[in-house]
Amino acid sequence: MSTNIRELQPKELWNHFADLSAVPRGSRKEERASRFAVDFGHRLGLETSVDELGNVLIRKPASPGHENRPPVVLQGHLDMVHQKNSETAFDFDSDGIRAGVEGDWVKAEGTTLGADNGIGVAAAMAVLASKDLPHPALEVLLTIDEEMGMTGANGLKPGWLKGRRLLNLDSEDDTELTIGCAGGMDILVRGTAPTVSAPPEHDFFEVSLAGLTGGHSGIDIHLGRGNANKLMNRLLMAAVGQVGARICWIDGGGLRNVIPRESKAVVAVPREAVALFAGLVESHRELFTEEYRLTDPLLRLENRPVEAGTEVLEEGFQSRLLAALYTVLSGIHRMSPAVPGLVQTSNNLARVLVRDGQLRVDCLSRSSVDTEKRDLAIGIRALFEMIGAQVHFEGEYTGWDPNPDSDLVRKMSGLYRETFGQDPKVLACHAGVECGIIGSSHPGMEMISFGPNIRGAHSPDETVQVSSVQRFWRFLTAALEKL
Repeated sequence: MSTNIRELQPKELWNHFADLSAVPRGSRKEERASRFAVDFGHRLGLETSVDELGNVLIRKPASPGHENRPPVVLQGHLDMVHQKNSETAFDFDSDGIRAGVEGDWVKAEGTTLGADNGIGVAAAMAVLASKDLPHPALEVLLTIDEEMGMTGANGLKPGWLKGRRLLNLDSEDDTELTIGCAGGMDILVRGTAPTVSAPPEHDFFEVSLAGLTGGHSGIDIHLGRGNANKLMNRLLMAAVGQVGARICWIDGGGLRNVIPRESKAVVAVPREAVALFAGLVESHRELFTEEYRLTDPLLRLENRPVEAGTEVLEEGFQSRLLAALYTVLSGIHRMSPAVPGLVQTSNNLARVLVRDGQLRVDCLSRSSVDTEKRDLAIGIRALFEMIGAQVHFEGEYTGWDPNPDSDLVRKMSGLYRETFGQDPKVLACHAGVECGIIGSSHPGMEMISFGPNIRGAHSPDETVQVSSVQRFWRFLTAALEKL
């Protein structure tokens, strides 16, 4: 990678993105990012406030000639998803993102880039800092914890925002205007994982699955990418059934809104079946490579001997756990019967950790129909309760009901045609956008979401297109001038 991103156009936006990228800002660790935003507002001499959660609101008066126009809210989120390749040395709690340019794309070195939603935040900062952009009175709302639970948006005090038209800058395709989204809910499975002494005459092996494409568990869920937790469980099920393997531990996946890219497990294999186990791993490597050659071309499945362990999972629990993980849905549950091509309901088997006598499984279920989302979650709860685990729901948020006939949607669609000479795609998405939650605390607000082309969000392959950022900036500034 080469080229300083500060030299890209529009420079005012990219410079703010570079400044923000230097600030560690993982979800639920946004204190420094909130201070960064507050200090920015104060340096500009603008009215700036922060609530007890860390959400920041910056107000800017209308530019000359726009004083009589209705105010506009620009909204984005300060946090980013922290993911890195296993071989990348990087501390998200202290290091700034290292970004560079490859052709028309900006990406980071082995980590997520944070263009989701750093580009939107940087654009809002550029508008606030501008001295010559025409615009109505502005409120810039920068929320925290969008990626982990939307607690920032959920905690907004009613009436904090005065504007009644909101531009959310958190979409990821510059041909689209988003007017609705799915709601979501975390399903947290916790329990004990009973163990017994490791059997004699067994050798121990660590199996690692890596290199999967991963991605956003909402936007990318329909692409058929491999889920490392599901694939590892498939291999372990075969190893137990065919060679009598016993599981020591499993550690797969990570954040609940990321399609899992990696998983590891240590197993004990009867000494007389070691060669058979090696062949089983090899056959699954070939099988997975063939099945996922188009979606996960860098998939790697490796097997290496390790020091003997002292404990393995109790055999009955091992069987029940593997069966539950084999059964639990990860992917699309139902497509929308009303909107062609839209995923209506899905589940992501995000995290599986079985270690030190403890069981942890995390899922994120999404749906644009709240009752269907809850029905799916209840089914998953029932499945894991059958193996003796405790299951509770957390972080539920409502979807955003689309209103294609709103005045704001009509104006923004017309402005898109005027600006680019083509019609936008006006649609709902399967990702979680904060608009629905903000609308619940600020009834009657018209909202729309747009942004530049971002690919591979929530994975170390995340990139943002330079030319698309230029289109996004052009559209945003035109909207502020015309609204």
